Order: sequence, then structure tokens, then C-alpha cells
Amino acid sequence: MSSNIAEAWGRISKNNYIQFLRIARGSLYELETQIIRSIDLKYNTRNENIESLIVEISKMLNALIKSLNEKE
Repeated sequence: MSSNIAEAWGRISKNNYIQFLRIARGSLYELETQIIRSIDLKYNTRNENIESLIVEISKMLNALIKSLNEKE
């Protein structure tokens, strides 16, 4: 996810920047799925701190994407 955000920052056009932020958001959801699976498979235990961080990062990405879209 952080690599997608870094790549987004290096993009010249705003639309490319937004696209890579969306990809980063998708990567965050993939991470969330992997964490859930690891808990289901008993490789990990539930961690509310991680869950709340995922929600918070998702909100930040959504707000940034929305803000950039509104500037059009």
C-alpha cells in the first residue's frame, strides 16, 4: 500500500495520482482480508488496534481521494 501511495505521489497528472490512491485503497482491503484469513486459520489472534488502524487509513484515503475529485 505504501508503495502505491509513493508511486501516486510521483505521478504528473491528478487523475493518475487518484488512480494510484485507489489502488492503495484496494491493497489496504487486501491486507484486511489476509489478516482476517490468518485469524480464521489460527495463525493470528484478533487485534482491535490493527482493525481500527485499517479503518482510519481507509477513511484518510477516501477523504484524500474525495478532496482531489472535488478540485476538478
